[in-house]
Amino acid sequence: MRTRVTVVGIGADGWAGLASGARALLEDAEVVLGGRRHLEMLPDVPGQRRETWPSPLRDGLPELLERYAGRPVVALASGDPLVSGIATTLVELLGAEAVEVVPALSSVALARARLRWPAESTEVVTLVGRDPHVVARSLAPGLRLIVLSSDGSTPAVVAALLTAAGYGASRMSVLADLGSESESRVDGVADSWGERAAPDLNVVAVELAGSDAAVRGFTAGLPEDAFEHDGQITKRDVRASALARLAPLPRQLLWDVGAGSGAVAIEWMRAHSACRAVAIESRDDRAARIARNAASLGVPALRVVTGRAPAALEGLDRPHAIFVGGGATEGGLLDACWAALRPGGRLVVHGVTLETETVLAERYARHGGELTRIHVEHAAPIGSFTGWTPSRAITQWAVTKEET
Repeated sequence: MRTRVTVVGIGADGWAGLASGARALLEDAEVVLGGRRHLEMLPDVPGQRRETWPSPLRDGLPELLERYAGRPVVALASGDPLVSGIATTLVELLGAEAVEVVPALSSVALARARLRWPAESTEVVTLVGRDPHVVARSLAPGLRLIVLSSDGSTPAVVAALLTAAGYGASRMSVLADLGSESESRVDGVADSWGERAAPDLNVVAVELAGSDAAVRGFTAGLPEDAFEHDGQITKRDVRASALARLAPLPRQLLWDVGAGSGAVAIEWMRAHSACRAVAIESRDDRAARIARNAASLGVPALRVVTGRAPAALEGLDRPHAIFVGGGATEGGLLDACWAALRPGGRLVVHGVTLETETVLAERYARHGGELTRIHVEHAAPIGSFTGWTPSRAITQWAVTKEET
């Protein structure tokens, strides 16, 4: 028998702040699941079974839910259970039809109310269970962020990240225990925040202020100096062209084969918070560098696989897009990429040698798409004058795999 769960949002004011309908659900439930803090907010109900969440949560949750299949189960969550909450996990496990959600005010809504910040001018970033470097993806002067904290140490971590990224002048407000009698607010500036701790239940509101040198745009084609690299990097103009054809979309997966600095995979993931990517790189030092670049540019979830393609591609999830920045003449590489690519997926391959150009011309004749030569020249001094310095011409093959 399938488990059905009603998730009730509860605020920092506990039982007193619940509507009568939410109270009735909790009083009538045979089983109540939740964190220890939430369960302690409830009055005693004779005969009611109460259990705290298992740890680790995702590993233990299926068995816990199966134990109470067929019985009325209510789960407690902070505020709106679908804002970085347990309801999201339950929907993934049980399906939307098996989960009912009764929300309370979220900490995001309460924080915006205290600050008088309109929803349309505010971006929400969650650090609950995530690498805090994800904040870096959202940095732009004048933008307002509400950061959902993991615990009381999060404000200091955010302040340090902002300062390191050139946003030390950003104003921060830490709002804790929102909606309770102990609600508090502390204001400051990122570069002078220091190691101040906060109550564990807090959100960090940030008004971003960064120098011109710290600005990283949201469109493809970041300058090369935005990345740590050893020269093995797809240059910005050519990278922008490749990404335009790879067409990043939410929840889709990219393979960046022979990733070098990881620039293409990183910019793919910066296009949307739900974009996913795997960077495949044969050299250990470059693989480590890719991970550092991903963290500094706000996409620490980039997966880095160290190994030589095509062997290193085995066992990876099928991609929606593939970029091959070099090595197209490697035996079996393009065949493996084409076979793995999902129907409707995009493949972009770059080459600079005559041998690679011959391979790409043959593939173009077989599969169609676009075959383009890209020449980029930059102005540079010639004595006391200025002239054009050409880069190597890039042959680019871009193709979309037909739906089957």
